[in-house]
Order: sequence, then structure tokens, then C-alpha cells
Amino acid sequence: MEITIIFRIALVGILVTILNQILKQSGREEQAFLVSLAGLLLVLFWIIPYIAELFDTIEDLFSI
Repeated sequence: MEITIIFRIALVGILVTILNQILKQSGREEQAFLVSLAGLLLVLFWIIPYIAELFDTIEDLFSI
């Protein structure tokens, strides 16, 4: 696993948190929710290949 993916996820988390707080303070809760959802989906798309690789490794380990 690459260390850069961890830094990317942390950066997205920080940016989403900052934007979320700014939008909530200005009374835009719906946009804050959408920013959070977009950040979550972005991170999920980044880690899906690693999850698939994990399942392949487990399958090879147990020879299923």
C-alpha cells in the first residue's frame, strides 16, 4: 500500500471539515452535507482497488 493514499485521504478529510464548518456557519446545511458526501465518495473510489486486492489475497490464501 502506498503512503501517498493515506496523505490524500487525510487532505480530503481536512478540506471537507473546513468547508463543512464554513458552510454550516453560513446556514447552508444542505451544501455542507453534499460536500461531505462528495468527499466520502471520492475516498471510496480511491480505496476500492485496494479492497479488491485484499479480497483477492484472502481468496488466494485460503485457496477458495
